[in-house]
Amino acid sequence: MIADAVSPGSLTNAVRRAPVQDGAMLYDASRVSNADPSLFDARSWIENLSARRTPAGRGEAIFIEHAGRSWVLRPYRRGGFIARLTADRYFWTGEEWTRAFREWRLLHALHAAGLPVPAPVAARYRRRGFTYTADLITERIEGAQPLSVLLTRDAVPVAVWGAIGRCVRRFHDAGVCHADLNAHNILIDASGRVFLIDFDRGRRRPPGSWRVANLVRLKRSLEKITRDGPAGRFSSPAWAAFQRGYDSGSASSGSVSAL
Repeated sequence: MIADAVSPGSLTNAVRRAPVQDGAMLYDASRVSNADPSLFDARSWIENLSARRTPAGRGEAIFIEHAGRSWVLRPYRRGGFIARLTADRYFWTGEEWTRAFREWRLLHALHAAGLPVPAPVAARYRRRGFTYTADLITERIEGAQPLSVLLTRDAVPVAVWGAIGRCVRRFHDAGVCHADLNAHNILIDASGRVFLIDFDRGRRRPPGSWRVANLVRLKRSLEKITRDGPAGRFSSPAWAAFQRGYDSGSASSGSVSAL
């Protein structure tokens, strides 16, 4: 079990909170020392040839190379109908309820518990009146690619589907509900290790029907992504292998030898 994963009091001494203009920043001093707001300046990173943009879900991610570290900077972006009204502003309900701080704290606890997630580096919000914007920086998982990308190239081996099932089961056994479990948010590295990313709105929950809803959402995502591709990219045997991995429990690490 994860001991109250999102409680600020449960975090390590390396966690720092610092004020920034119109807001605050949260960061792990063991991963970035002397952090300042320039960390979140995507334009500066790109102009200095230290970063590149890439599509990521509703918005984009900025891949950063800094002092031998590889990071991912993700500005929070709206989706759906409300994005027509505001692309990146959220209603203010208090610092600890900001999207960035909540996801950062959850990731910190999951990573500390040994679950396969990217390590959180820093988070920031900036408030203006009744709304705020937010950004999150995590460490990049080297050599890992989204399951959605792998499926555009070829069928994924049965062993990998089993590893994905075991990985998802580990999170469910820990009571972690991923709010957007889909093929874009599952990463697989060159050695076959499986990771989950993008825990925006994720939270801990007691056992319940949300687990089945998570799996239904994932299967729907896989069907949608592969619908117009070559036959066999996602099939009944693939899902059966996933289900066997999931049903086998959380004892396994969710790793396979190679893709």
